[in-house]
Amino acid sequence: MNAIIKTVSITDPIATGIAAYLDEIIALRHDLHQYPELAFQEHRTAKKVASLLAEWGYDVATGIAGTGVVATLRRGNGNRCIGIRADMDALPIEEATGLDYASSNPGVMHACGHDGHTSILLAAARYLAESGNFSGTLRLIFQPAEEIGAGARKMLSEGLFDRFPVDAVFGLHNWPGVGAGQFGFVAGPAMASVDKAVITIVGKGGHGAEPHRAVDPVLASASFITALQSVVSRNIDPQEMAVATVGSIHAGSASNVIPESVEMKLTVRAYNETVRARLQERISALARAQAESFGAEAEVDYRLGFPALVNHAEETEFARNVALQALGGAAVEADFRPRTASEDFAFLLQAKPGSYLFVGNGDSAPLHSARYDFNDAIIAPAARYWVRLAEAFLANDNG
Repeated sequence: MNAIIKTVSITDPIATGIAAYLDEIIALRHDLHQYPELAFQEHRTAKKVASLLAEWGYDVATGIAGTGVVATLRRGNGNRCIGIRADMDALPIEEATGLDYASSNPGVMHACGHDGHTSILLAAARYLAESGNFSGTLRLIFQPAEEIGAGARKMLSEGLFDRFPVDAVFGLHNWPGVGAGQFGFVAGPAMASVDKAVITIVGKGGHGAEPHRAVDPVLASASFITALQSVVSRNIDPQEMAVATVGSIHAGSASNVIPESVEMKLTVRAYNETVRARLQERISALARAQAESFGAEAEVDYRLGFPALVNHAEETEFARNVALQALGGAAVEADFRPRTASEDFAFLLQAKPGSYLFVGNGDSAPLHSARYDFNDAIIAPAARYWVRLAEAFLANDNG
């Protein structure tokens, strides 16, 4: 791959080309933000995406995983093929930004920036169709249902890379708190696996004034929650990352009644499969042991979500070099660290080599916040980056 980096130049007409229609892309982003759609319901979004891509000359396939879109553009006689993916779905959050283009769909919001990711890729798609200098095949993947971790798997199960082969696949995510337009790259584990455990402690209900006649599941659950962090601190190698968080507890409704049961919901995260398996084993055993020590029982429903996102070293170095040469060293975070959030792009990286990168959203509200808004100022540099990545990967001398 290093041989094709020489085609990337720091000075190029891409920024000027994208600037010519940037206002249209920003207006599109605001439109997508105003009409957000939940996982597998992205019908309006997919229709807009497909229509624009067809207008620009792409061969467009729709209906993949229900609402997924794949666009293909071939040029020259190069035999390499690159895939670039953007996600399209929103979150079940009531927006509180007060923006003129705030969500018009009650309880649904683009609180993670997928409206921006889609707009970035469309901005790059237009330039590549009109002025792209490459030889080979470009595939743009617009994926549904990332937020529930189901879209990538469903596209793969429906033959995504069998129908639309690629040599490598790339994606990006905006990141609040990182300088606007700053790019981050991580080789190896870049985002965590995510699993969910629903643990129910079943005791014996009774009167709050006579606890000796009951088996208190609240006390047992409190002991479990306190002991839970011993799994991270004493069962996991200190040099490894592990997260076990109880995010939801439900028990009873009256102050003078000991309930029959307590339900807890946990999110569990790691960077490697060995740690992931160890967390499942120890959390399940601890819940049962803690419950038993109080005379109660624990029912454990441990649900595997999706694996850690592991970037391939060669593709990540290639992607980083493109950024350095196309945008300059000042645009690349020198020590960008892995994130403990999760991404179902992980499944695409299990199927094909590639890399998932990050672009700073500036000083914004955090992801999944009701006050979050994607920063329109990063559309142009991120779109310019996608163009340069595609042109470098599909350089005219690669065939």
